[in-house]
Amino acid sequence: KLPTMKMLLSLIVLLSAALLTNAAPPTCYSRVLSLSKEITESFKELQTSKDVDSCVEMLPTLYLDIHNYCVLAKLRDFVAYPRCERVLEVSELKEKARSLYTIMISYCRRDLVFLTDDCSALENPVLPPIEPS
Repeated sequence: KLPTMKMLLSLIVLLSAALLTNAAPPTCYSRVLSLSKEITESFKELQTSKDVDSCVEMLPTLYLDIHNYCVLAKLRDFVAYPRCERVLEVSELKEKARSLYTIMISYCRRDLVFLTDDCSALENPVLPPIEPS
């Protein structure tokens, strides 16, 4: 009976720890990281979508690395791009980019560390190899 009780207690402790881990509020860094990934993925989907206006092909590339100081200029340029205002998906993407920029320069300014200022890395990113599925 005693080993079963220990195992049950261990399971309760493990589940409690998992719940506490998931309940932790997002940090500024984690919010910026997740929003940048969300924007990058949305941009990729937009580029490959067949239903979107031809102006999308002319949009500036939007690969975001929040550890690269040039990401701030990249976000400003993307938001200020004058075309595709009538395409809902582009407007939504620009709004997300504007939010990310605002978070980075105001709320998280002291929390972020830029590891590089290589602007060409944001134009021609070296992406990790795709794992076979």
